[in-house]
Amino acid sequence: MSELERMLTAAAAAHAPLAALRPAARAGLLRRVAVALDSAAPELVPLAREESHLPEARLTGELKRTTFQLRFFADLLLEGSYLEATLDAADPKWPPGPRPDLRRMLLPLGPVVVFAASNFPFAFSVAGGDTASALAAGCPVVLKAHPGHPRLSDRTAAIVSDALRDGGAPDGSFALFHGDEAGRSALLDPRIKAGAFTGSTHGGRALFDLASSRPVPIPFYAEMGSVNPVFVTEAAARARSAEIASGYLDSYTLGAGQFCTKPGFLFVPESVAEEFELRLVAGVLDRAAAPLLNERIASGYASVLRTLSANPAVRVLHAGTDSPNGPSPTLLGTTASALFADREKALLTECFGPTSVVVRYGSEAELPELARLFTGELTATVHGEAGDAIAAPLLAELSERAGRVLWNGWPTGVAVSHAMHHGGPYPSATSSLYTSVGSTAIRRFLRPVCYQNVPQHLLPEALRDDNPLDIPRWIEGSLRR
Repeated sequence: MSELERMLTAAAAAHAPLAALRPAARAGLLRRVAVALDSAAPELVPLAREESHLPEARLTGELKRTTFQLRFFADLLLEGSYLEATLDAADPKWPPGPRPDLRRMLLPLGPVVVFAASNFPFAFSVAGGDTASALAAGCPVVLKAHPGHPRLSDRTAAIVSDALRDGGAPDGSFALFHGDEAGRSALLDPRIKAGAFTGSTHGGRALFDLASSRPVPIPFYAEMGSVNPVFVTEAAARARSAEIASGYLDSYTLGAGQFCTKPGFLFVPESVAEEFELRLVAGVLDRAAAPLLNERIASGYASVLRTLSANPAVRVLHAGTDSPNGPSPTLLGTTASALFADREKALLTECFGPTSVVVRYGSEAELPELARLFTGELTATVHGEAGDAIAAPLLAELSERAGRVLWNGWPTGVAVSHAMHHGGPYPSATSSLYTSVGSTAIRRFLRPVCYQNVPQHLLPEALRDDNPLDIPRWIEGSLRR
């Protein structure tokens, strides 16, 4: 039996006992993992620094985010509303016809294969949001490690596995493997009931197609590419040009531009564009070079940057330079008319790394039409003033095309929160209905089941009349506890 086969067999065997654990028991497992990872920070952070080239402060903060996320889902399990428990008593006088006793809740899908990301070696990797939300849902996780940080992945997985075992989790609740071919095999295995991915559009779409090609297709939740446009109104440009320029530079160069929420395009009015560009160029000169995550990302970044820079419609406002420390930031420029004329949308290609594009527009009336050039984004931002007449129609257009719409802020930084949505229309994600960050990320790994006229002693605890889990429930259309 191969190692992957052993993992899949164990995950399938773990499904029923893990799903049967009370939410409080699963919450205890997540908290145990969080404590173990926090305790291992002196070992994990240097290892992550060595393999990812990211700075120590960033990695330290990211590990804290990761363990916060585990505890966040633990709290969600204890609160209980994530189960969406809904009870409708039998009613022989129900207007459309007699209604039976109906009780509905969400149940775990089954074993999940998670594909770890490269740009967040903690928060979107082995013990990241996909793993945390799947385990919280009661789904065993089989995780494909990212080749960009293999030793960190192995060590993190060992810590997670030990913590789960010591907490009494069923054998097979979590396992890690390496290799693209093994990843494809796992995704096609009938014991796997869902998949999750963070990475490129090309990789995410290929895996989504594979999941859809199975004799019994499964949901595959991929968070993929995004260029995250930012629109600056004329009033905002006049009132806050220095503040906006500084915030933009901070945002697009953060983490050497290797955030999926990096602002790739900044739209500024022609009337102040020259001053704006001069301010940006002066500011970008102070931004240091930084190494990219790995050679594959560095090669892809250099290739896309060469293509964009060579486009006749693009001006190089500031050319970054290569150094032993990596590339320094590049700033490009183009115009709204060039984007309108670009039928192939070559100018809108995501450049994953420290490059962004400043776009001059002539009139605010163009902004809704410019917004319509974007088909699916993780974020879209408007920097405006309270009296801007263009704000409402522009925000309406962007709401159709992005999963998170910001006002006078910057998209880098995705809060782990109940109201957060990190996803969007394709190609930013394979499903605009779900998020990979925040409490509702758990919904990806749960499915609804309705019980009709089932005796009390055979019902799941969440649906029994005496509510032994003490959770909020929808009863006859009203939320009660």
